[in-house]
Amino acid sequence: MTAMAHLPLSGIRVLDLTAVWAGPHCTMLLCDWGAEVIRVESTQVYQPNTRGHMAKVPQDLPRMRKGWGSMYPDWTPGARPWNRYPVFQSHARNKLSMTADLRRPEGRAVFMELLKTADLVIENNVPETIEKLHVTYEEIVKARPDLIMLRMPAYGLSGQYKNFRSFGMQLEGTTGHTWIRGYADMDASMRDDTFFGDAAAGVAGAYAALLALRHRRRTGKGQLVEMAQAENFIPYLGEAVMDYTMNQRVHSTLGNRHHSAAPQGVYRCKGVEAWLTLTVNNDGEWQAFCNVIGRADLLRDPRFATGIARYKNQDDLDKAIELWTQVRTPWEAAKALQAQGVPAGPVLNDLELVADPQMEAFGYFKELTHLEAGTHKYPGLTWSAAETPNELRTPPCRLGEHNPYVYKELLAVTDETYRVLEETGHIGMDYAPHVP
Repeated sequence: MTAMAHLPLSGIRVLDLTAVWAGPHCTMLLCDWGAEVIRVESTQVYQPNTRGHMAKVPQDLPRMRKGWGSMYPDWTPGARPWNRYPVFQSHARNKLSMTADLRRPEGRAVFMELLKTADLVIENNVPETIEKLHVTYEEIVKARPDLIMLRMPAYGLSGQYKNFRSFGMQLEGTTGHTWIRGYADMDASMRDDTFFGDAAAGVAGAYAALLALRHRRRTGKGQLVEMAQAENFIPYLGEAVMDYTMNQRVHSTLGNRHHSAAPQGVYRCKGVEAWLTLTVNNDGEWQAFCNVIGRADLLRDPRFATGIARYKNQDDLDKAIELWTQVRTPWEAAKALQAQGVPAGPVLNDLELVADPQMEAFGYFKELTHLEAGTHKYPGLTWSAAETPNELRTPPCRLGEHNPYVYKELLAVTDETYRVLEETGHIGMDYAPHVP
């Protein structure tokens, strides 16, 4: 197992007040590379969509509703569903978890003491939640003057939308992504969820945190970093935004097509739900494509003679392409096209992705054994560094699993105080009876 001391963020302690996906993805990237990330959670409040939809899950619900959401190992919630929820499992590796109820004075006092040992605090809640808990930057910096706090609300810390509740679906809508995503014959109510903004915010948040750490190393000063998830996501849609500001053109849905590449799409192949992705960028690739599929006649067809002509006649072109793809498997078609320099690839499902030979060659997926969820393959590190060996170290943290470490080692709490905090509902590994 890789020693923490060899990793670039070793010695950095992060207090994690994040929820759902965007914030947890951010802290995952930091702890993957050595930061000690301590999730500060509560046994008295269930964060929505973070450790699951509910604490008390009927044991037969997953089997009854297999098409509903992210489900549990073997379709079984188990005694502690919050430790088995797949979404939480996906980003909680290498992290620690302690519990304290920040709504009560004794819990907030514990948090303020813990702040004295921390370098970073990261949260992505609606701003008024942090204000009600009295853990804003202005209040917590009193515990440590050089503290860095990264706040990642959906719409920022000021303005009309400041306290708008938002999950990925709302963020996608208010940034314009929902409007331009989907197929031409679909209205907005028919477009699938993607929630790409969460992952994008996690990456940018980690980057922002690193810059703030570098600034502190150079100047000795901490600071508040504000990163509105909406503002972070809009540049990913930059082409549509710039097209409007420069040409007053409002983008519409394109499906799998592209504004300047034709043909581009996803084409049915031989097999059940088997598909090929294809993009032809220029005349050279078009000629190579026609040679591969044995359709020299398409090169002579005036409907497809130029890139603009192919763009205008994609419906007819797609029909011709599927005559070739539907009698071949995705891999057969992709390899034939790739051999001639035509960008193409299979559309993999989950099973195929985990078994993909490229992923296998990289050793990307890693097995971890979780005491309550079992042994499973997890997504690996996001990148590798030639001079910095690294790997996944510990399985996803269970609720309150590291209370003894935090309270007794970091805070030097006495056994008697620890017992009182347990009895009053701050310390524990189970949600309180009143939590639904």
